[in-house]
Amino acid sequence: MNPNLSHLQPYPFERLARLFDGATPPAQLQPISLSIGEPRHPTPGFITEEVITHLHGLSRYPVTRGIPELRAAIADWLQVRFKLNAGKLNPETNILPVNGTREALFAFAQCVVDPTTNPLVLMPNPFYQIYEGAALLSGAEPWFMNTTRENGYRPDFSTVPEAVWQRCQLVYICTPGNPTGAVLSIAELQQLIGLADQHDFVIASDECYSEIYPESATPPAGLLQAAAEMGRDNYSRCMVFHSLSKRSNAPGLRSGFVAGDAELIKHFLRYRTYQGCAMPPATQAASISAWQDEDHVAENRTLYTRKFAAVLDILSPVLDVSMPDAGFYLWPQTPVDDAEFALGLLTQQNVAVLPGSYLSRSAAGVNPGSNHVRMALVAPLEDCIAAAERIKTYIVSL
Repeated sequence: MNPNLSHLQPYPFERLARLFDGATPPAQLQPISLSIGEPRHPTPGFITEEVITHLHGLSRYPVTRGIPELRAAIADWLQVRFKLNAGKLNPETNILPVNGTREALFAFAQCVVDPTTNPLVLMPNPFYQIYEGAALLSGAEPWFMNTTRENGYRPDFSTVPEAVWQRCQLVYICTPGNPTGAVLSIAELQQLIGLADQHDFVIASDECYSEIYPESATPPAGLLQAAAEMGRDNYSRCMVFHSLSKRSNAPGLRSGFVAGDAELIKHFLRYRTYQGCAMPPATQAASISAWQDEDHVAENRTLYTRKFAAVLDILSPVLDVSMPDAGFYLWPQTPVDDAEFALGLLTQQNVAVLPGSYLSRSAAGVNPGSNHVRMALVAPLEDCIAAAERIKTYIVSL
């Protein structure tokens, strides 16, 4: 067996299942889960119909690089959404469709990390655990950048020691952040690009929450946008990861893409050709339609905006919680230990949330997820309101 498998830590939901094992929620209250970040708004009907219409394509093997029409649709979307310079994002060389960002984020480290050089892979802390697993199984050591209230829940690149940058081969960032909802600015992204040039590492920017933001807010910036604004139209050292799971409420479609540095795309395509992970034809057809339509995305934002407004109105008087920059998570501080809070909330109110310490690691003497919980506002509005009322009742009882 690969010895690095032994370094993998239990997934957050494994730990949550152990925490809840033997707990007895009140039977008179219907369970409400805010623990898992799985979109539950209906998948737009036109996406489903595109899948059904193109099922005849099952009789042939798809190609790993995807059909030209899909890459073109993605390029058009990226250019408009992130204000990229016209003609500078080539669908043939700068874009690669993938089966959701999760598998691509994991596989990317296996492709770009040289395990013979004592490498480090940097990532925010707390974080999406795929980053850590990808680093470990690529033969690298994870190095955590704590994100706390003091630094606006964003990694502070200026505090990373020089010796760490010298060993760094890959940096994962997540903007908007999971679980914090914090968004990196153009200036911060450009600072990181400058560091990548100086220290010769690659940036993997997980932007799968980029289309979920308050209706009145400015759309979050992206890594390619930051590169373009500094005249870097070759997107050197930059790779972004986008998905239809959150944007289009289609997690079961398993459709996303990576885009950026053409040289990196070339090597990643070669890697994926051996991995055997081409996107099915029907999924490609549905994805084209999804990337070309913005109306359903705007409707999705409206639903989340309503939920945040209602839930924060209930919770703000009793809980240290605020509106995130983007995404669909709340990241409140808890009045007691986060695991104790989650277990008590389940046993008293039958509401499930995820302890923040399960999403982070101890680094520099602290666990930045401690005394936080992640609440995913993915359930229907009425369930989110009911959950907020129950959480309020629980907090008042403490």
